[in-house]
Amino acid sequence: MRSANAELQSVPFAAAAGLFAGPSLRSRRMAEPFKNLFSADLVRVAAKHLARHDPKFDSKRFVTLATTGLDQLEMKARAMQVASALEETLPQEFERAASVLEAALAPAYESERVGELAGTKAVHAEGLAGWILWSAGEFVARRGLDEPERGLRTLHALTQRFSAEFAIRPFLAKHPALGFRTLERWTKDPSLHVRRLVSEGSRPRLPWGLQLKALIADPSPTLPLLRALQDDESEYVRRSVANHLNDIAKDHPDLVAEWIERHLPDASDERRALLRHASRTLVKKGHKRTLAAFGLAKSFAGTAKLALAPAKAKVGGEVTLTLELRSTAKKAQALVVDYSVHHVKADGSTSPKVFKGWKLELGPGEVRTLTRRHSLKPISTRRYYAGEHPVTVQANGGEVARASFRLTLT
Repeated sequence: MRSANAELQSVPFAAAAGLFAGPSLRSRRMAEPFKNLFSADLVRVAAKHLARHDPKFDSKRFVTLATTGLDQLEMKARAMQVASALEETLPQEFERAASVLEAALAPAYESERVGELAGTKAVHAEGLAGWILWSAGEFVARRGLDEPERGLRTLHALTQRFSAEFAIRPFLAKHPALGFRTLERWTKDPSLHVRRLVSEGSRPRLPWGLQLKALIADPSPTLPLLRALQDDESEYVRRSVANHLNDIAKDHPDLVAEWIERHLPDASDERRALLRHASRTLVKKGHKRTLAAFGLAKSFAGTAKLALAPAKAKVGGEVTLTLELRSTAKKAQALVVDYSVHHVKADGSTSPKVFKGWKLELGPGEVRTLTRRHSLKPISTRRYYAGEHPVTVQANGGEVARASFRLTLT
């Protein structure tokens, strides 16, 4: 059967680990390939939990199907292979299959730090938890779409032991009315993981997730959910709301600017932090309405000089930016200063990528020097090409300085 998440991008899921990672998971990720979290041992322990709650469960066949050639697969492919093995061996009746999965679950997580638990002990002695539930969620997304109420109840349980943010998206696409009624109810759920799922699972452009094209075109169905959650007691939930609003800003900048204008006055420190994080893309792009909401609408009064070292850099190295700001104003200036690297593309043209720089208050007549090291190490989402790379600096949305460096591949 075609994967319900078949439209997931090919970028390795490991890149999304920040959604779950605590310090112990990050340490493990550095020590060994992230894909090894899906191992034959993980599958065998999962089989024992499932068999304990379904005497007819064919553990041997499940393990064979799930582990054949597993070592040769990348992480997402491993998770999908295990999901296919669940399809072949769990009961054909979805109600029965869902009941077996739920009965086999470990106790729900209460901590926000899902990754520490998921990464260091992916299947608990008490039952299923952690990364194996990515496969279980995929199974529910494949087999539960025709019984959506039952499928959503199972995802409610799964997300409290890992995350169902990818698995819930096919339900929202196929059954939007039921899906959003359910999410509205879940905004009041006692579990912070369920409340986070409301926001994270409905993000229009969730990284590495199925794009919800209807919400990209019209995000209004999610706005009541975000209003209900933006002052949630959990920072884990609030950060998801900020990321969701930042998603919307990519397609509907004025809508998010209006949101900020409405919700920023008299905001608590927690809400103000959420709104700052939600507006990061708009601030980087110099969106005037958003900058004005944060008191950053005034243009920089002064001069700026940018120096780059070295003038010739290699892929894998770094460039140091040194920026001198000299104020000519008679009053202090609140400034957000970001920089853009105009990466050379395969056809020789350039494409700018904005990076977060500095937030500061520059006194009247003050001269300040700022430095930042910019890494040129290869990453999975960017391919470097040799050539002249311009770097521009913007203050409160307006360009104030420019320089360039030459990049070589060797």
